[in-house]
Amino acid sequence: MTFKSAFISVIGRPNVGKSTLINLITKERVSIVTPKPQTTRKNIKAIYTDDSVQMVFLDTPGIHEPKTKLGEFMVSSAKSVFQETDIVVFVTAPKRGTIIPPEDEPILEMLKNASLPKVCVINKVDFLSQEEAATYIEAYSKMVDFEKILPTSAKDSLNIDSLKQVIIDLMEEGPLYYDPDQITDQTMRQMAEDFIREKLLYLLSEEVPHALAVEVENFKEREDKKILDIDAVIYCDKESQKGIIIGKDGSKLKKVGTQARKAMEGAFDSKVNLKLWVKVKPDWRNDPRMLGSLGYKI
Repeated sequence: MTFKSAFISVIGRPNVGKSTLINLITKERVSIVTPKPQTTRKNIKAIYTDDSVQMVFLDTPGIHEPKTKLGEFMVSSAKSVFQETDIVVFVTAPKRGTIIPPEDEPILEMLKNASLPKVCVINKVDFLSQEEAATYIEAYSKMVDFEKILPTSAKDSLNIDSLKQVIIDLMEEGPLYYDPDQITDQTMRQMAEDFIREKLLYLLSEEVPHALAVEVENFKEREDKKILDIDAVIYCDKESQKGIIIGKDGSKLKKVGTQARKAMEGAFDSKVNLKLWVKVKPDWRNDPRMLGSLGYKI
């Protein structure tokens, strides 16, 4: 049997469901998922391997008009995947009042010039009729020469298996790039940072989470017991945000810690002793040194 492998970049504007689709295809919870845009900040590899294929998905930040140096890093990361990919999966979703949102147009222009197989996924179609879905498919087919355009719904798992098969059909014979048991290129420390940020995104109001960063300062397994000691700092822009994160009598921070700890214990198969601190770093999203220390190197 011929073994196939490929690097598959998943791109699109923020909040169209890229990470959710990857998690569904790989059947692993590699990328954090929230209802808020710009959840993914770095390119993350999610790896699916079976007896006949290895699919290395590159989950990318949503491409948007950046307003900070952090935003510039995110967009640059997303665009860089064209240099290290075999197949591109462009994900979009219906937006009220338009067929092709203005935010999709520059991405589609990039895709026109990309000389590699391209698949279009129109996600979140669960509230569309078949006729409406057909209208979107026709519109995107006129913009770029896609190998295939698929309507999907991560919520209902609609066409997830079909999307996986479309990608496999486009793959070529190739080597095993990663160990069959490996599901991501992220370290446990990086995953811990993302789990904490995921809970912050869920539990805090609209604007505050995007002004936050998480840095794990200590990650150590005890020798005598299977317990991970993790110390992490949550950085924010303003003193007022610090109070919101901590909450009355520390209630909000305690809730973030409890939920993040449970997520880590499930992912790491270990007990976790998690300690969180909150520090104010004014305008950290525009501080090159701070961004570099957090792994956002432009």
